[in-house]
Amino acid sequence: IAVDEFRPQAELDNLDFRPEHVDQFISFDYVHSLATPVITPSLTQIVRNEAIDVAAEVVLRFGMLEGTVRVEAERCVYDPQSASSPERFEDNGSHAGKLAIVGNRREVCALGRDDNPSEAGARLIADGAEVVVVKSGAEGAEVITTSGTTSVPPYRSNTVWTLGSGDVFAAMFASRWAVHGDSPATAARLASAAVSAYAENRELPAPTNEALLRREPLATGAVGGKVYLASPFFTMSQLWLVDEVRWGLADLGFEVFSPLHEIGPGPANAVAPADIAALKDCDIVFAILDGLDSGTVFEVGYARALEKPVYALAQKVSAGDLTMIEGSGCRVYYDLVTALHHAAWRE
Repeated sequence: IAVDEFRPQAELDNLDFRPEHVDQFISFDYVHSLATPVITPSLTQIVRNEAIDVAAEVVLRFGMLEGTVRVEAERCVYDPQSASSPERFEDNGSHAGKLAIVGNRREVCALGRDDNPSEAGARLIADGAEVVVVKSGAEGAEVITTSGTTSVPPYRSNTVWTLGSGDVFAAMFASRWAVHGDSPATAARLASAAVSAYAENRELPAPTNEALLRREPLATGAVGGKVYLASPFFTMSQLWLVDEVRWGLADLGFEVFSPLHEIGPGPANAVAPADIAALKDCDIVFAILDGLDSGTVFEVGYARALEKPVYALAQKVSAGDLTMIEGSGCRVYYDLVTALHHAAWRE
């Protein structure tokens, strides 16, 4: 079925489409685009197929759960795409005259066998890679070569959708570096801008280079700092959402103060002073407004009285109930992933 769906698009784009048949279908189910997916079948039940051999002047190779691709290329861009155990490029017999490794921080650290992504990238360069690009989500990326390290900014997008964004980055980087001969830093900047365009509208192909270069770079990237997580936590769904937001904020570089996790339940004369002290100490507040919990609304008002920036998620709150929230300068979002990224960018 997947082949029949993709073939018309391949013909439209004039692609030489050569599908490989496998007997097993793998699905990835996400609650939101930053969530850890539920993979079906489970990892232990996924059948590994024979390696696919590919020889070409330029190859973009992705890691796969159901097999591997053995590459012979003049220039190859390798995106390992593995959350736990990425395969080293050469371990399956692959060879490239010039190799660029494009991965997130966890992948690069695993491949380079170092907890510091910059040090891990430098090790991969010493092992023979021409370029290592470390993707850092809302912070942009680092491009590591023998000449040193270059920071690439993220680019602004009004909304944020991350599923598929890594594929867009790798494809644009491969096009500009491996095919058109751009410098690694230039290729990574265009790739970052292409991700911004995709995250905003979920459309392909990417805009022209001229249009991408007109997008607004976020010079500082994610700035981190201390964030106060204001939210109700009285039901199963509220507890789940607090945990998801807490994880998301931490992954974006924040030091998170969550009253649920740091203070917990207790008498009012103990809980309230501790929460207020944390509000005074934080840099920003991230508030979950669904349900309009009185404690959360109080925390938002207290933070604004202190002139702290407030980023609020309000998926099921009427416009009338948001009058004072929005009128006092709080930034209100209806999508979780967009809210998290804009908090990181201080947008």
